Amino acid sequence: MHGIEKMKAAREILKCNIEKSRELGVEIGDSGCRLESCGQRLNFLADALRTIACKCTLYKMIGRDIDGAIAPAASLAKIFDVICGLEKTLSTDPSDDISAYLTTLKWMEEALRLLTHNCKLVISWLENSNCNSSSVADSWYVMNVNKCLNILRELQATEERSRAKDGALMVALDKLENELASSLTYIAPLSLPLPNVIQYVQPIIDRLDANHRFDKCMSIYIEVRSSNVRNTLEKLDLDYLEEISLTEFDSVLTVESHIDLWREHLEFAVKDLLDIEHRLCNEIFQKSASKDSSCTCTDCFAKIAVRSRIHSFIKFGNTITRGKKEAVKLLKLLDMFAALNKLRSDFNRLFSGRACGEIQNQTRDLIKKVVNGACEIFWQLSLQVELQRTISPPANGSVPRLVNFVTEYCNQLLEDEHWSTLIQVVEIHQGWNHESFDKGLLLNEMRKIIMVIELNLESWAKTYTDDTLSYLFLMNNHWYLCKYTKGTKLGELMGHEWIRGHEEYMEYYETLYLKESWGKLPALLSEEGLVLFPGGRAIDRQVVKKRFKEFTEAFDDIYKRHSNRELCDKGLRWRVRQLVLQVVVPWYKSYLAKYMPSIEFEVASSGDQHIKYTAETLGNMISSLFEPKVGKYGSTTKCTELSGKLTNSIVANHLSSTPAAA
Repeated sequence: MHGIEKMKAAREILKCNIEKSRELGVEIGDSGCRLESCGQRLNFLADALRTIACKCTLYKMIGRDIDGAIAPAASLAKIFDVICGLEKTLSTDPSDDISAYLTTLKWMEEALRLLTHNCKLVISWLENSNCNSSSVADSWYVMNVNKCLNILRELQATEERSRAKDGALMVALDKLENELASSLTYIAPLSLPLPNVIQYVQPIIDRLDANHRFDKCMSIYIEVRSSNVRNTLEKLDLDYLEEISLTEFDSVLTVESHIDLWREHLEFAVKDLLDIEHRLCNEIFQKSASKDSSCTCTDCFAKIAVRSRIHSFIKFGNTITRGKKEAVKLLKLLDMFAALNKLRSDFNRLFSGRACGEIQNQTRDLIKKVVNGACEIFWQLSLQVELQRTISPPANGSVPRLVNFVTEYCNQLLEDEHWSTLIQVVEIHQGWNHESFDKGLLLNEMRKIIMVIELNLESWAKTYTDDTLSYLFLMNNHWYLCKYTKGTKLGELMGHEWIRGHEEYMEYYETLYLKESWGKLPALLSEEGLVLFPGGRAIDRQVVKKRFKEFTEAFDDIYKRHSNRELCDKGLRWRVRQLVLQVVVPWYKSYLAKYMPSIEFEVASSGDQHIKYTAETLGNMISSLFEPKVGKYGSTTKCTELSGKLTNSIVANHLSSTPAAA
């Protein structure tokens, strides 16, 4: 209000000056006429007249300048009154009515500019009125004109004060920035905002942009949106991305669950979070007038992506690629490539700008490491299988873990998802090396792996000192290869004739096993030499007891040696047990029924242990043979139930750079 009072005082002074100047002009005009008529008589007044004439001209010029300044000066008070009213309105909360607040703010800016412009205009007119001429420096009104100039200069500084710290316009713009941050915070990370939300935000940015605060808008936007993305990702517990290191895992199996999470979380981050943020950037900044909208969107999104920990995902992938080269790692590298390839179009679209160059380069480098690592492991698989030939086979004649692992591994590798990915990876790798691609090379390499396993089995069988154990070992493994490849991708690859060949080998070694072990027992219960006299019926009881003794001792010996041997498959166990029962029990039962009565009294009275078992006891003992020892090192206890994943770290370590026990 003090400013208004000054304006009113200035106006009154200016009006008074004009009236006095007009009156003075009239008087001077009349005096000039009278002096000219008597000029010859009053020569001594000539100089005075000339001075007065000069003053008359000067006063007329002053009058015209002051007349030009009166109208703009009169409007200054009204403008200042408007500004005071707008300041009061801008002291409210923008969120109450953002549209009205933005309109008021715009009016405030225009009013301040108009006030500044009019002040400059009035000051210029007054300063150019020659009031400071030495001819009128002692005039009574000069002091009042200078006083007006001071008031005008103070009014002219109103806009500068309003834009200074704690000024009305500055405070209003700060409140508008806070409202922008608040509105951006409430846009959900996992969905695009409604059109009315974007319509709410864009005018705020435009108003701040008009006041040279676009860079601040960008900073606010990046900080708020990246914070929202980080908060969303933190709920997924992504600590494993930073904590894992090469020193913390010996095998990729120990971090297999992390890799699966990495695939899931990377897809979520790109497709559900960053894609939304990219689209939101375009929606909000596409109409930006201050800068190129495409560059603005790209720069803004790139900074959000960097702060969202996208680099942590890439770093984790690089760590996995640098781990030990092992067979199971190939499957995980293929999974990683499939995940990256699935997101390829998204990466190309989201990170295409120059601002995302670092993310582009890091992603390409990761893909290169994944492809190179996968191909290196694949082409070394058959060699790694061959290197296991020097180790010892299982002491119990069971299926080596390596055989179980390789067959299951090959089946997983031949699954449609893994196989198509492997083909793509090898094709890319050969393209990089300017080599032609042939799918047949991959199929031949898979066959080679199985052929190497077959050679390993032959080599291992020769290491047994007991032929029957060697036969059981080969019977076990040929059964496993034919049964657990039939109807699988591996079986299709190897062919029907290959499967049938293993069936025949199994039957061949089964026959040899029975012949060289249990098949020798019936001969010990021979009837030859039992009759004392030719043609008689008397039996040599001592020979009978001896033969029962020899049979019992032989059976105990065979049973003891074979009780620790395993047949991993339930069907094979039943089959071999039945064959052993058919070989041993009927013959023993018949011999026992035929000759036991002749020695029964002697056996009962003497407590002789030559007849140790009944036929039923023998059957029960045989029926308990060949059971796998659960949890025993070296046994394959899951042959009948092949798991869907390779999770045994001992098994997985077979196909690595270091040989392990079979």
